[in-house]
Amino acid sequence: MKVLVIGLGGVTNGGKTTLAEKLKDMLPNCDIISQDDFFKPESEVETDERGFKLYDVLDALYMDEMVTSIRNWMKSPASSGVVTEEPENTCDNLKNVYILIVEGFLLYNYEPLNELWNRRYFLTLPYEECKRRRSTRVYQPADTPGYFDGHVWPMYLKYKNELEENTSMQVDYLDGTKSQEELLSYLYSDIIQELNKLRE
Repeated sequence: MKVLVIGLGGVTNGGKTTLAEKLKDMLPNCDIISQDDFFKPESEVETDERGFKLYDVLDALYMDEMVTSIRNWMKSPASSGVVTEEPENTCDNLKNVYILIVEGFLLYNYEPLNELWNRRYFLTLPYEECKRRRSTRVYQPADTPGYFDGHVWPMYLKYKNELEENTSMQVDYLDGTKSQEELLSYLYSDIIQELNKLRE
């Protein structure tokens, strides 16, 4: 049995969740873990001097629990409830390969996660487009006035800069303004190449 762990990270509203869901439908034995499921309750998230809840930082997340969930999945992917294809529909050489897509906005800035990835993708968006998309979404708790400019965008830039400075880390940057079809097609063929390497 072999496992492939794919990181799909990057900017808020970059299309990560949608791409992960579509890839799951296209790939054999594929499962998703979403970083959003590991947010601490609002009462445990720090507030800064401007009254902004600091959600876009690692401290707002139960990162250790997230690492444990991924490791548990890697130990026994078949027991995670992942839907396995009927053997006759799957090429023989893919039967024992399981794929986990981990999607989230802060995947590569937490050291214990970095030894787990087979591939790292990072979706980017220009400021205006990101702000426009974010304004169409409803969050719990809701974004307060000035939150995007005061917290969300600066944190995205901070973590992205950290990544770009870490030259030892291989990250594939993707333009989130491209169509879902184009991004999906690229990701799918890249992951299939990675699967082929695993099987060799």
